[in-house]
Amino acid sequence: MAEIKNFTLNFGPQHPAAHGVLRLVLEMDGEVIERADPHIGLLHRATEKLAEHKTFVQTLPYMDRLDYVSMMCNEHAYCLAVERLLGVEVPLRGQYIRVMFSEITRLLNHLMWLGSHGNDCGSSTILIYTFREREDLFDMYEAVSGARMHAAYFRPGGVYRDLPEAVAWHKESKVRDAAALAQRNENRRGSLLDFIEDFTRRFPKCVDEYETLLTDNRIWKQRTVGIGVVSAERALNLGMTGPMLRGCGVAWDLRKKQPYEVYDRVAFGIPVGKNGDSYDRYLVRMAEMRESNKIIKQCVDWLRANPGPVMTDNHKVAPPKREDMKTSMEALIHHFKLFSEGMHVPAGETYAAIEHPKGEFGIYLVSDGANKPYRMKIRPPGFAHLFTLDELTRGHMLADTVALIGSLDIVFGEIDR
Repeated sequence: MAEIKNFTLNFGPQHPAAHGVLRLVLEMDGEVIERADPHIGLLHRATEKLAEHKTFVQTLPYMDRLDYVSMMCNEHAYCLAVERLLGVEVPLRGQYIRVMFSEITRLLNHLMWLGSHGNDCGSSTILIYTFREREDLFDMYEAVSGARMHAAYFRPGGVYRDLPEAVAWHKESKVRDAAALAQRNENRRGSLLDFIEDFTRRFPKCVDEYETLLTDNRIWKQRTVGIGVVSAERALNLGMTGPMLRGCGVAWDLRKKQPYEVYDRVAFGIPVGKNGDSYDRYLVRMAEMRESNKIIKQCVDWLRANPGPVMTDNHKVAPPKREDMKTSMEALIHHFKLFSEGMHVPAGETYAAIEHPKGEFGIYLVSDGANKPYRMKIRPPGFAHLFTLDELTRGHMLADTVALIGSLDIVFGEIDR
């Protein structure tokens, strides 16, 4: 009999389930994976190096392009790092707005993950359902920043501007009659806070719909139960964070363990799994969406009752108001200097980490007292998770690789940086 040798298979980088330009070199024994070697770097954009040649304000929009599904969360970590070096205090209203939009971003991320993960495993229906809610969340982004994705809304010292009093309405089109249009615009008649509050009332029923589609679905459970099992101890040793770690039963969440902004003022739970498999990671993220919805509702209630500034009044860090610039020469000079030269950040180093939707996202920032970062290093959660793939896939079938990549929730902007 001829000896059967292992063969090597290229998975990606042009693969619909690779979630970006991932190339996996899989060593196969028939249909069973013996070894997986992730190849990265095909999306490298030198964000960390570019930061050394841009002012602290100009570096901020690069954060949106790292994990391009969790835009404002990336901005959040960067702003916290700059603020720690500056010693600047963000007004309380600005902190509540940041927390609210960080949780809106968590929903955006988890909906993208759920839709694409379900689609990878054969359910195109769930993708259509999740994108329905993502449209409303993008409208919230657009209302505050003018952009639907790369917002650049968080700024060192606070947020770009206060919440607007109006939301964009749907307009007439060839495919929508007047009655349908009026129905779609029903919840857009008030302010942005009214629109967000209406969303928080509707969203739990939407999560129920996702769960009806998947949670007890026989095919979904066959694809995820017992796939990629990790023990709590091994997950910690592999550097897992976020839902990947909580799915193994470790109740670690930076919003609770190392609170930042106003997370210690809002009530929410930390969902944890039991078995550490792909199905538990799915259940943890589904429960997280419900918890995020509760946080958003609490922020809406507080913001309604507490008007105030959303940006620091230190004009070396934040621009003066437009009306002040028309009457004050000092305000005009502050504005010109801030956007032409940038802010000078005191010499020092700091590390700021947040509970990103995918895990711990950290910014290590070094300043030499100039107007540009001396060094910036990014700690993305997806990088650590991707390199657990070799261990997770061993002994599984080729089709399980697709389910595992989905359960990791990786995005290549942050991995390749």
